[in-house]
Amino acid sequence: MKKFLLILLFLGALKVPKIYAQQVRKYSNEFLKIGVGAEALALGGAQTATAIGPWASYWNPAGIEAPESKVPIALMHSEYFAGLAKYDFGSVVIPMESNSMGEVNSWAGVSLIRFAVDDIPNTLQLIDPDGSINYNNVSSFSAADYAFIGSYAKNMNTTFQRKGYLKVGGNVKVIRRTVGHFANAWGFGFDLGMKMKYNRWMLGACLHDASTTFNVWNFTFTDLDKQALALTGNLIPKTSTELTLPQLNIGAAYPISFANAWCLTPVLDLAITTDGQRNVLISAKPFSIDPRVGLALDYKQRFYLRGGVGNFQKLSDDNGIVNTSFQPNLGVGIHLKNFYVDYALTNVGNVSQVLYSNVVSLQINMPKK
Repeated sequence: MKKFLLILLFLGALKVPKIYAQQVRKYSNEFLKIGVGAEALALGGAQTATAIGPWASYWNPAGIEAPESKVPIALMHSEYFAGLAKYDFGSVVIPMESNSMGEVNSWAGVSLIRFAVDDIPNTLQLIDPDGSINYNNVSSFSAADYAFIGSYAKNMNTTFQRKGYLKVGGNVKVIRRTVGHFANAWGFGFDLGMKMKYNRWMLGACLHDASTTFNVWNFTFTDLDKQALALTGNLIPKTSTELTLPQLNIGAAYPISFANAWCLTPVLDLAITTDGQRNVLISAKPFSIDPRVGLALDYKQRFYLRGGVGNFQKLSDDNGIVNTSFQPNLGVGIHLKNFYVDYALTNVGNVSQVLYSNVVSLQINMPKK
């Protein structure tokens, strides 16, 4: 455990060399910041301490696990910008090693994320050499982002095992991004996480992009594309590299049981970014802190009602008065034996805009064989 903590601290202290300063993008790989699972999104993304099962591969890999003799499979689909962009997630977790008591104490998982805008018109060849417009030359392409995630988690033997547990885990991420035949990129990174429970307290920490995630872009314009770009005064981009700096998420939750069947769980997350000052609730250099707060009420761990807020931002109106906006979220869930269905209504009445996103996620626990 000491070695793990030392590695975590070392990676968190890594600094990007000055030679790469021009390649750091404050908002690179943003499709990995959207979030997965209707349960998590309904709680405003406060999941570092409570994420469990296949969904934890995104929020905190230390939380991946599977019920005894089961293999959980998770699926999610959501749409953004009035259905223009499609966001999909799929994950499976497999039990691995068991201890001397026959209890599973390590798990492995595989996940896939896809975020894409399809059927984008390609009008580069719309105008023929003679100056006439030819709609037959209009084709379509997709701009798609993929993340392939391999996860591993292990339950550690601790002195307070009777009062809780301590788990550690990690992700290896391979990123693939494409923009039609014009451009593509490959990327690589990894995450480190820990999760613990002591009495009622649930605590978690995850260092996303621990080693600094990179994307290498290649551009493959045809000669005709280059001619069209040159005629319209557009620059032809060159091969480039983007770097995503580490982000530390820490979270806590405290379930409160009452009336023998009900449980109320407040959750809190703090997302600490390391890429300079951001427009969040606690904005500073070199670190900014974005809080996320949620509250879940469940009946016998079968029926759930959830709410949460996040995405705090400071906005100025026409008179120069600064107001703080936030994003409320609502959700419900039904968990019956090996079948879980969750729903979230996100971005409800944001101060700056009103855009509703409906998110549905499903988890099925299949027999291990």
